[in-house]
Amino acid sequence: MAVPKRKKSRSNTRHRRSNWKTQAPNLVECPTCRDQKLPHTACATCGTYNRREVIAPSA
Repeated sequence: MAVPKRKKSRSNTRHRRSNWKTQAPNLVECPTCRDQKLPHTACATCGTYNRREVIAPSA
């Protein structure tokens, strides 16, 4: 099993981990009901995907 020869310094570890950020999900507007939804998913409000009804509307 591979074992590091030298200890990683605290600054190197923190520098590497500085890119572990979380992001808010990108939301797009549903073309049918104008509600915010995740891209490439069916709208939870009106149940449409690609302007076709694919699931029963929730409201």
